[in-house]
Amino acid sequence: MRETRIRLGEVEIACSIGGAGPPVLLLHGFPQNRAMWGPVAAQLADRFTVVAADLRGYGASDVPGQDAPQDCAGYSFRAMGQDQLALMERLGFATFHLVGHDRGARVAHRMALDAPERIVSLTLMDIVPTELLLSRLSHQVARSYYHWFFLAQPHPFPETLIKADPDYYFESCLLGWGGARLEDFDANALAAYRAAWRRPEVIFGMCQDYRATLQHDLALDTADLGRRVACPALVLYGAQGAMAQAYDIPATWADRLARMQAASVPGGHFFPDTAPEATAEALLGFLA
Repeated sequence: MRETRIRLGEVEIACSIGGAGPPVLLLHGFPQNRAMWGPVAAQLADRFTVVAADLRGYGASDVPGQDAPQDCAGYSFRAMGQDQLALMERLGFATFHLVGHDRGARVAHRMALDAPERIVSLTLMDIVPTELLLSRLSHQVARSYYHWFFLAQPHPFPETLIKADPDYYFESCLLGWGGARLEDFDANALAAYRAAWRRPEVIFGMCQDYRATLQHDLALDTADLGRRVACPALVLYGAQGAMAQAYDIPATWADRLARMQAASVPGGHFFPDTAPEATAEALLGFLA
């Protein structure tokens, strides 16, 4: 994979590009970066041109807004999706397959709503709709996903606490939501995660992402209730994950995705990390 950073307006977005064939954009989740896709991308690259990108505020992408932390609008799923649409256009891909895990899946859903003409297919990994999760929040989900509300607290409260020991905090996230172990994660990917989340600006960027969900994304998604994504869509989820324990995940998407397939993958929330072969097999079967 070729590593590069591409200037797109106010931000530079870091990405990895490789393979040949129809384009596929891979978007990571929290608290990771594009390194999570390494083993999966290697299997896709035989048949597809694979682009794995860091969301703004994550990994090696720029972290805008540090001089105005009270304004998190630049970290809405819409703003982050506009980065990725511009990235694919700059790379010469007018249309493409779109795959997202966790926060990347939420960005991907917003992209499919905002620019449906650009998205050939949509794959959402281990999420339920943002509006549904927040508007019908249960005690069970609040306990598992407490970080949504911790990270959304005003700057610099969560950043200050996390900076005391970022490895401890973010590794506790990796080991939750479905019971993974550190040794289940690819060593190179784990090293890339640690290198990124130890940077104070990346901690800030991730917090801004969650602040924007409460301040902007919930309203945007509520306004779009009733709209359905028309392109073929695949919903993948971890069979032992926190979301699968709390929801019938395919049912939460049934009225939002017009042409949906759904399947589970062994593991918890981080199954693309812990079960990359099964994840790639599911993706190849769908994308083909």
